[in-house]
Amino acid sequence: MVELFEIYVLNLAVTVGMFLVIIFRAWIELKNYKLIWREMEWQKNYETMQKVLRVERDMFSKVEGGEDLYNLLCEMFKVEKEEK
Repeated sequence: MVELFEIYVLNLAVTVGMFLVIIFRAWIELKNYKLIWREMEWQKNYETMQKVLRVERDMFSKVEGGEDLYNLLCEMFKVEKEEK
């Protein structure tokens, strides 16, 4: 009877250990998912700003100091400047 109890306790310990490993891996995956999601949102914002800056370039040139602002925004959002 003692052998059966020892096997039961060992089985329980292995099951609990596996459960803890699965929880730890799920926590790591959740952190990675959040990081990737945040990176995708930044990439989407960069692409949107690049489109806006390309389209509204003329608007910046009409305002005093607009060229400097345009250059700063292009540098900030990694937009390749197009020459007129």
